[in-house]
Amino acid sequence: MRVLMIGDVIGRPGRRAVESLLPGLRDEYGIDLVVANGENAAAGFGLTLDTAQELFDSGVDVITSGNHIWDQKEIIPHLDTGLPILRPLNYPSTTPGKGYVEVKGVVVVSLIGRVFVGNYDDPFRAMDALLAELGDSHRMILVDFHAEATSEKVAMGWYLDGRVSALVGTHTHVGTVDTSLLLKGTGYVSDLGMVGPWHSVIGSTIEDVLERFLNQTPRRLAVASGAVTFGSVMVDIDEATGRASQIVRVDREVE
Repeated sequence: MRVLMIGDVIGRPGRRAVESLLPGLRDEYGIDLVVANGENAAAGFGLTLDTAQELFDSGVDVITSGNHIWDQKEIIPHLDTGLPILRPLNYPSTTPGKGYVEVKGVVVVSLIGRVFVGNYDDPFRAMDALLAELGDSHRMILVDFHAEATSEKVAMGWYLDGRVSALVGTHTHVGTVDTSLLLKGTGYVSDLGMVGPWHSVIGSTIEDVLERFLNQTPRRLAVASGAVTFGSVMVDIDEATGRASQIVRVDREVE
């Protein structure tokens, strides 16, 4: 099983980049399953049904998310339908939506961290509960861990080593160079990066962000324009064992 996991898709530029690149990448590498983080796909904040459909039409199989999944309220009723759109697993059970889905024999999990992010339920124990629920019948498991602190991401990687096929980080929009196979066969990277404008501050216009830093005044952030960086990793999974045999970065740029 060969999987492509795509970093945070930022607004229209990110969606256009996915539309432009993904069909070719699926053909070039023989990709079986595509997972993308879509919580910033609608003008940089949240996800709408239309923007989700654009990603699905481009070849994305599952959309994961994070703290911004609630920014566009129109998506909330659709989180409880059959659409493969996830909110983080470690929200309370009464929260709309689902934290995992099985597609093509692979369980995809959306998880959110707590350090510098928010007061969510314990992601470590949430994963323990889910893995106990799934039992031995599900070997191929992918986790998008939407977290700020690299220490929390690395700790989760080691905690789940040998228990999931891959754990990839999202949220910081800055790709990391630590793709690796952990000791018990879990593929790991601290952050996929983003699919968003390169000349920006993690996807937003430079001027808007500098205004916030320099003057400490509120300012709505707009999605930047120009060349788009596309951050992702490809993971090969042994279907018999659920272990990853390879994890490599697949990064591109679109003018």
